Amino acid sequence: MQNTEHGLPMHAPMHQYPVMDGELSLGGVPLSRLAARVGQTPFYAYDRALLHSRVGELRSQIPPNIKLHYAMKANPMPAVVAAMAGLVDGIDVASAGELKVALDAGANPMEISFAGPGKRDAELRQAVASRVLINVESFRELGVLQDISAELGAAARVAIRVNPDFELKGSGMKMGGGPKQFGVDAEQIPRMLQEVGRAGLSFEGFHLFAGSQNLRAEAICEAQQKSFELALRLAQHAPAPVRFLNLGGGFGIPYFPGEQRLDLGPVAENLARLNERAQGELPAASLVIELGRYLVGEAGVYVARVLDRKISRGQVFLVTDGGLHHHLSASGNFGQVIRKNYPVTVGNKVDTTDREVASVVGPLCTPLDLLADRMNLPIAQVGDLVVVFQSGAYGASASPQNFLGHPPCVEVLV
Repeated sequence: MQNTEHGLPMHAPMHQYPVMDGELSLGGVPLSRLAARVGQTPFYAYDRALLHSRVGELRSQIPPNIKLHYAMKANPMPAVVAAMAGLVDGIDVASAGELKVALDAGANPMEISFAGPGKRDAELRQAVASRVLINVESFRELGVLQDISAELGAAARVAIRVNPDFELKGSGMKMGGGPKQFGVDAEQIPRMLQEVGRAGLSFEGFHLFAGSQNLRAEAICEAQQKSFELALRLAQHAPAPVRFLNLGGGFGIPYFPGEQRLDLGPVAENLARLNERAQGELPAASLVIELGRYLVGEAGVYVARVLDRKISRGQVFLVTDGGLHHHLSASGNFGQVIRKNYPVTVGNKVDTTDREVASVVGPLCTPLDLLADRMNLPIAQVGDLVVVFQSGAYGASASPQNFLGHPPCVEVLV
């Protein structure tokens, strides 16, 4: 679970899964038995208790009246969404397909929000009919929503997604600031708010999402403060009081050597200060934080079985039945500029002291199919189970599972 090759620092400890008789366990089930229960490898497994624990940790620190939303794009597995719907206050969706999953999971439509820079007319009609909150991202969408509202006899519930004039510093993906396809530029919002009023739509508030995957508490706090100040200025042009202010998320989890877990304390303290201000300056508004990866990312693992053990010019390769077609993120092909290793271990041999430097590869005919590059791992043989940690977000649904015609993976919630 560490990488010391070339002097690289260690990964953050992966202590969320207990070890039973030398094996990792999920949901109280040892890994080899879980693999037998699933019936195949590769598979993703998500630990229900860890989902509860992460939400509980957040709830214990942030003000109780701040709403917690789950951004289901991080993991749209229906069983996971159903579990999260019972833990959080709302669900954020990014397509009509996700909307269906959220509604099927029992999420309250009044606490579902729908974002996305390219919503089709049919999707907007479904959203209006479902009475969910639509995060408007263009002037075109306003016109379509006005027509749909007249057609259905119900005013669309709308918030304006704002492309702010600042970025979330140090974020893995910058989703606001500068030219972006997301939202409406802050300087155009006053004109859009006038059109919302003329269109007769039900204005509820603002959605700001500056960036994602940030491990620096001070950067997240700064973005939240700037988002709040921007919302205050824009609220002066609103056709109705702000009832919904989504401050976004950006909370990261540690993936790579040298990264440390986010210190939630300063973020929670900052949210408490903003919440107190909102009670006086935006008295009708509910503050919302929208989190995906942070809620589910550390609660999941990807498990593949070793098919072959090869030595090529002194380098050990563990060839598994899983790879980039199931876990594009771990292969480094989902946004990494310089490839780094996710935390990886041999899950049925975690206690062994017999270790070696080895690379874990998949079965695909491409050198990109790499899950671990020269990591210090327990010595593995054919049949052993390789585990990729931090795999609860952007895994199966973010991977090209049809690539080269290999079988799909399975997902389970335990």
